Amino acid sequence: MIQVSIPLIPADDGMLLIPADHVTALLRRLAGDWLETTDAGEMRGDEQTVLDLAGVLTELADQIDVECIGFTSAPNLQGDR
Repeated sequence: MIQVSIPLIPADDGMLLIPADHVTALLRRLAGDWLETTDAGEMRGDEQTVLDLAGVLTELADQIDVECIGFTSAPNLQGDR
């Protein structure tokens, strides 16, 4: 079982936020652990389903990274002053 510590950041509206890099690291860690379990022959259930789900988690992490890069790289819509 993996244990992770994820910081929670309070927003002005009282919501709690999780840094995107921690979310993507968690998704990749879960996918990696599933793949290691499958490679070691310790997985119970359908191996192909586990491989597919690990791929989905990795793709989701990649998508979040790309969107965050795009967001932080976008020019200021109001113009620099």
